[in-house]
Amino acid sequence: MLAHEIMVHQVHKVKENDTVRFVIEKFIDHRISGLPVVNDRNEIVGFISDGDIMRYIGKHEDRVVDNFYYAFVIKGDQEEFEEREQRLLQLNVLEIAKRKVFRVPWNEPIENIAAILGKKQIKKVPVERNGVLVGIISRGDVIRNSFKNLL
Repeated sequence: MLAHEIMVHQVHKVKENDTVRFVIEKFIDHRISGLPVVNDRNEIVGFISDGDIMRYIGKHEDRVVDNFYYAFVIKGDQEEFEEREQRLLQLNVLEIAKRKVFRVPWNEPIENIAAILGKKQIKKVPVERNGVLVGIISRGDVIRNSFKNLL
């Protein structure tokens, strides 16, 4: 079984100039947890997930960097949670999205896709054909299609 046989063709996505507010609205409206970020040619330039949002709004503690020659403190958050939330909404999506995106070609075998999703510990992988986004595959898509004839 190949990627194009199991992928979701109607991909929810965001453009590289969208705000994080727009991303979160899509997450809520479509009950999804991750979106490819594309340019005007529909080429994948990033991927934003609920984990990226959590890392941004979560509390960042002070860190002490100490070695033989010097020591200093990297300050954590000085602002309140609500202030971080408000600031996040105004950011451009690429300010927090992952730029290194694992992706698969449209003719990738399902066992390779399963390996990528498992080893990289990611929930979804975009599917490309001729360098543009054509679909997306989730862990659930792989499991449903792998075992539907065995159960």
